Amino acid sequence: MKLRPSRYGPLPPRTGWALAGALLYQCIVFSGTRLFTAGWRHWHMATALDGAVPFLPWTVAVYVAAYFFWAANYLLAVRQGEDRAWRFLAADMLGKTVCLGAFLLLPTAIIRPVIPAEAPLGGLLGLIYMLDTPDNLFPSIHCFNSWLCWAGIRGRGEVSARYRAFSLLMALAVGVSTLTTRQHVLADVAAGFALGELCWQLAGRTGLGAWYGRLWRRRKGGRDGR
Repeated sequence: MKLRPSRYGPLPPRTGWALAGALLYQCIVFSGTRLFTAGWRHWHMATALDGAVPFLPWTVAVYVAAYFFWAANYLLAVRQGEDRAWRFLAADMLGKTVCLGAFLLLPTAIIRPVIPAEAPLGGLLGLIYMLDTPDNLFPSIHCFNSWLCWAGIRGRGEVSARYRAFSLLMALAVGVSTLTTRQHVLADVAAGFALGELCWQLAGRTGLGAWYGRLWRRRKGGRDGR
């Protein structure tokens, strides 16, 4: 899975700041909305089909690995030319805004199982359960980010075909892991993947990416910065 780093260009102007803004905005969307919805009624969207998915605590390894996958692919996606970078960043911002609305308008929750004491990586999953309350599920940000990570490098010759294939498989594996760790249900996963693709297409086909880039470049009089 050679990444061919010599083919990548530098970060386009202002994208470093935009990446930092994207991280901050995700924190606001995911954690900040809980300040408002903590006492609200939450909906449970699990179905009988979700109950048929096996509970596999060891798949928390994939769930946690997603964070490293995002870091790598977010950087890859914004180093393939300015147009591509701003399309990716605009798609990310659009998707998180949709998630913000969904978390406020349709608060969701999940009932988690008891982790068997002897389960492989059960301690790690228990830590995730402790740090991450079982709400703000629909759509899954884990799945949205992972799908966008694949879309952002899809079809790009700068990235090896093997790594592009790995990124698709990783995105799908992350979706499965959210189910087998009981962090999400099928509706959350499907919505996260669909939202990722929809935002990627809209950012490229509507000029949203170009507008978003101009918006950031106007900061400080449009001077170069990363």
